[in-house]
Amino acid sequence: MNWLETVRAGAEAVRAHRMRSILTMLGIVIGIASVILTVGFGQGAQGKVKSEIDALGSNLLIISPGSSTDTSGVRGGFGSATTLTLEDTSAVADPDAVPDAEKVAAVTSSSLAVTAGETNWTTSVVGTTPSWLEVRARTLASGRFFTDAEVTSGADVVVLGSDTAGELFTFGSPVGQSVTIGGRQLTVIGVLDSSGASSSGTSEDDQALVPISTAKSITGSTTSAVSTIYVEATSAGTLSAAYQEINSLLLTRHDVAATDADFSISTQDSLVETANSTNKTLTVLLTGVAAISLLVGGVGVMNIMLVSVTERIREIGLRKALGATPSVIGRQFLVEASMLGLAGGIAGILIGVVGSWMLPPLIDQPVTLSLVATLAALATSLALGVGFGVYPASRAARLTPIDALRSE
Repeated sequence: MNWLETVRAGAEAVRAHRMRSILTMLGIVIGIASVILTVGFGQGAQGKVKSEIDALGSNLLIISPGSSTDTSGVRGGFGSATTLTLEDTSAVADPDAVPDAEKVAAVTSSSLAVTAGETNWTTSVVGTTPSWLEVRARTLASGRFFTDAEVTSGADVVVLGSDTAGELFTFGSPVGQSVTIGGRQLTVIGVLDSSGASSSGTSEDDQALVPISTAKSITGSTTSAVSTIYVEATSAGTLSAAYQEINSLLLTRHDVAATDADFSISTQDSLVETANSTNKTLTVLLTGVAAISLLVGGVGVMNIMLVSVTERIREIGLRKALGATPSVIGRQFLVEASMLGLAGGIAGILIGVVGSWMLPPLIDQPVTLSLVATLAALATSLALGVGFGVYPASRAARLTPIDALRSE
């Protein structure tokens, strides 16, 4: 019996017991589909995190103040101190001091009520400079951003995030209309495009941006302290160099050692790495659960093949009596087991692909199909069929013709 005849005989044996074959493959089908969807969820989550962080700005460095300690000795967390100033911002923006910094924007932020007519909405009021728009890689849906001259004069102008504008103005364009923040009337000069991103649990589309001098006037601040300094490096390749330059500059300006730094600098890479680390852990955990399902499916294949050997003992004896060698008998049963594994793998892949199309709209979570994971799943299903079919095939091959023919 050649290989073609062996494959044909194996396919006929599988078709002869359709329901049993389907139930045997079910464990492999579920396991393969689970692996594909689990890996897809993991990669989709990583892609979503990266896109959201990229939306916060390009080649971005985020400088935050250090921690504060009150009179009772209680230490606040990072960002609780007021160790960064507008003077620090100007120093970082100096191309002679930090040649690898392209744009710099200082930010102060406070939660305030914004009123438009009879409508009010509490949002994050951000005081900043014109370079914020480029540093944060944002665009305008309508209107314009404020200018350096308006920052210098403390002009009464505001740019609204898309969500904030939608909450305050139901009809018509917000541009040209007035809002009141902290008892001060400001003119809306622009509305930001939606970024769809969030930072520290706060939507980037729910904010009101004003000149930093205007923000300090509204809050009554008399200091030059800022809550954050955003720096855009000249390129992704110079991000590390800009980090080192800024770190050295601020340590010198604040007259502190590196171990006592009263500020911290973070990058997008560190944010992506932290988020992806969590996603990878969950992906590995869920893939392990799916692998157990595959193992159970493989045991099911071996169990059914052992039953098949028992049922066909007389057939095996007759074939051996007619001259079939042990290798031919073993090959036939091995091919049958491989077909069950391969068919289960293909069915599992189809279910995984269909699931990757249907699930994202239902659960609002992207699923990214991985070609490597799909091919690995297919290879695994075939390996399971072969691996768990070896023992039943070898058992069939070891039967002697006389014992097989005597079997009832």
